Amino acid sequence: CPSLMLREVASMYFTMVAAFLVILVVALQGSVPRGTDFPYKVPLDPQGLLELSWNVSYPEQAVHFQLLIRELRFGLLFGMSDRGEFENADLAVLWSDGHNSYFGDAWSDAKGQLHMDSQQDYQLLGARRAPEGLYLLFRRAFSTCDPKDYLIEDGTVHLIYGILEKPVRSLQAINISALHGGLQRVQLLKPNISIPQLPSDMKTMEITAPDVVIPSQETTYWCYMAELPEGFPKHHIIMYEPVVTAGNEGLVHHMEVFQCAAEFDSFPHYNGPCDSKMKPDRLNYCRHVLAAWAMGAQAFYYPEEAGLAFGGPGSSRYLRLEIHYHNPLVFKGRRDSSGIRLYYTATLRPYDAGIMELGLVYTPVMAIPPGEDSFILTGYCTDKCTQLALPTAGIRIFASQLHTHLAGRKVVTVLSRDGREQQVVNADTHYSPHFQEISMLKEVVAVFPGDELITTCTYNTEDRSRATVGGFGILEEMCVNYVHYYPQTQLELCKSAVDPGYLHRYFSLVNRFNDEEICMCPQVSVPQQFYSIPWNTFNRDVLKSLYSFAPISMHCNKSSAVRFPGEWEKQPLPSITERLRERVPRCPGSPEPHPAAPIPLDLGQLRR
Repeated sequence: CPSLMLREVASMYFTMVAAFLVILVVALQGSVPRGTDFPYKVPLDPQGLLELSWNVSYPEQAVHFQLLIRELRFGLLFGMSDRGEFENADLAVLWSDGHNSYFGDAWSDAKGQLHMDSQQDYQLLGARRAPEGLYLLFRRAFSTCDPKDYLIEDGTVHLIYGILEKPVRSLQAINISALHGGLQRVQLLKPNISIPQLPSDMKTMEITAPDVVIPSQETTYWCYMAELPEGFPKHHIIMYEPVVTAGNEGLVHHMEVFQCAAEFDSFPHYNGPCDSKMKPDRLNYCRHVLAAWAMGAQAFYYPEEAGLAFGGPGSSRYLRLEIHYHNPLVFKGRRDSSGIRLYYTATLRPYDAGIMELGLVYTPVMAIPPGEDSFILTGYCTDKCTQLALPTAGIRIFASQLHTHLAGRKVVTVLSRDGREQQVVNADTHYSPHFQEISMLKEVVAVFPGDELITTCTYNTEDRSRATVGGFGILEEMCVNYVHYYPQTQLELCKSAVDPGYLHRYFSLVNRFNDEEICMCPQVSVPQQFYSIPWNTFNRDVLKSLYSFAPISMHCNKSSAVRFPGEWEKQPLPSITERLRERVPRCPGSPEPHPAAPIPLDLGQLRR
């Protein structure tokens, strides 16, 4: 027989377990937090059956999630992975065996098999049924130092979801390949910045699609031309926000408003797909970004001391709206009048805001071989250019929009001074070309004459059989950071490319090294020369080496596309003598270990 002390210990243990379950049930029946507690919101699926809201606590270094499930069947998976895969994913799972429901932190291996995580870092805070559906509230630290967990950091986060249509006897019995699921991209870590006061004479203007029928295909880029009124004087844009047609929240993926080049007196009207052969070529000269929004983003505010100028002399009246529709369920007949609402004022602020392009020039001399899983290209804004073009007091960067085409995987811009890296301007280690928004920086970056801005892009071409060259085409590549700053200067483009002469030497070397002849006749274009290269290890390694040491052609351009005076060819690469230390994730304290066991939930009878 057990001793009296052992009996007392056992009695105390079961009493504590019972008390915990009572507290849990009470907590799960508690009220849903106010909507204002979760300022950010996105639909996870195109039908709007799953809606995610969240807030960010920088003091706690944690994200609080509220997931609304409008039609709960037998559970769902929600989580994060590197690029939206269900393999090697970090997951919060709600499942039911038909009688009882459970919640747990899990991970999937390379084969998609689910495992209960030994460290339960998705912490359930509450669950409650409401007329609109089931609310799940849970918390997750940015960094858990669990090797099976996803590190939440600045930039794009690929969220994944899967709906369980049938009961399952255990977590391990869930078959990921049979799930109805998908992914959504968001910027989880929104900057904690205050909203500036808006002027009393503020007006609004909506640039919206004219009741278009969304094409019944998965991906569409729609272009629409709009005009400012005749004689529209100079104003400052001080804020903008999305206008999304009700019911289309899951289809309107991102939107941008571009201003056209002032060198043309007129632009043709157009309303149709951006890739249509019917689209006038002149619309390609509408590339000056006025506003950009992506799903999950809120309103964009300019700093109190600056506004983006539009209208007046030297400014084009013509604007191009571009909308990316993501329609994976191929809905037919959906009409849409989404767009962007501009807030502007005639009371000009102290500074005009400017937009500067950093990175690589749009040229085929910068190329990526086929079959590469991680190929790096770097563009430079050199100290010589900033010394010449920036005011003595410098400029202040407050926002940034990173941009590549389909092969882009990572983008980062670093500020360097006197050969020493100072700080990261903007970085996205999980970058997706399908999710591009203007991101407000968490802190304003001061750039002074003589500083360098270095932009590095990482590409993946494993699915391609020939070289990918730089250019404007969607299957060509770009590496750009559009930085928003004040005060505006004449410097509009500060980018580089490898010196063409050194690239010609590369082609000559490859031609001598390989048995196959590579035509380098004057009439053969650079892309054709890249396409004819046999991409063996030697040719790949020499190209990488070329880009890492060869001199560059520097484009230090004014808004007129004319370079600042000076010698810009065959410029040496900036010398970096001191790199930034790699940030080590901060691990949260562990007051009480959470056992690797699912939490039982009383959700009543689930739908069959």
